[in-house]
Amino acid sequence: MATKAENIRRVYRMPFASVYPHYIAKAEKKGHTKAEVDEIIYWLTGYDQRALKQRIDDKTDFETFFNDAPQINPNASKITGVICGYRVEEIEEELMQKIRYLDKLIDELAKGKAMEKILRK
Repeated sequence: MATKAENIRRVYRMPFASVYPHYIAKAEKKGHTKAEVDEIIYWLTGYDQRALKQRIDDKTDFETFFNDAPQINPNASKITGVICGYRVEEIEEELMQKIRYLDKLIDELAKGKAMEKILRK
């Protein structure tokens, strides 16, 4: 059985490109678009369309994806709530918190929350 540390490491090494289609599918299933998913990613990470596509094409892992992000949005700390059984604002491991922030934002989109609120405007 894998330890907690091994599971965390496995998530960090997972290619962002392998999860990205699931974000899109989750949004589209609820009547939202890839463009909205991308807007959320741009907002959170500071990547633009070209840089995001490059990261996906390069099969960049989550650790590199977030560590190389141009700028994590300063309002990301306003993201609160539960995702995968954890309160995002209480996750101590910084990288895991960023990954869960993205999960939470995509979840909010799929649940029909207004984009203005998702982007903490």
